[in-house]
Amino acid sequence: MSYDDVLADAKGRMEKALGHTRDMLRNIRTSRASSALVEHVRVDYYGTPTPLSQIAQITVPEARTLAIKPFDASVVKEIEKALMKSDIGIAPENDGKIIRLTMPPLSGDQRKKYAAKAKDLGEEGRVSLRNIRRDANKEADALQKKSDITEDDNRDLQDEIQKLLKEYEGKVGEVQDKKTKEVLED
Repeated sequence: MSYDDVLADAKGRMEKALGHTRDMLRNIRTSRASSALVEHVRVDYYGTPTPLSQIAQITVPEARTLAIKPFDASVVKEIEKALMKSDIGIAPENDGKIIRLTMPPLSGDQRKKYAAKAKDLGEEGRVSLRNIRRDANKEADALQKKSDITEDDNRDLQDEIQKLLKEYEGKVGEVQDKKTKEVLED
């Protein structure tokens, strides 16, 4: 491994950590309908747990309504069961062909709870980034021990890794702030 490899590896891993944090935040409910809220729900599709997004079309016909139209009409009941079991807290309305989810407005307490959850997920993302920095710094130290890089190069590499950490912590902060704002507004 070289100086550039350590940096590229750290950047790639930080990008994945940011993407994971984004995905986790996407699952937090707001007053507005979003297909991301139910895409992860697993439905028993002929004995196989399958993500809802693979067996149905999910649309947002109105600001507070989700419409789920299965590609195979025979799984409507299974989708309804899976939505009832999920933690989204919304009762599905089934007309036989399409399932509708109407988002009730969030109460003040619910908003605070979801904002706190967004903050926790943002902090988890930052902790992941710091762990990646720690691992990359260990790799840099190992390169120096093997005499693959000089002490000055090691210091420069660790400075670059720190800059990368600050950049990605800022991105996680932006994503978290955006989600918190969505949760708190009506």
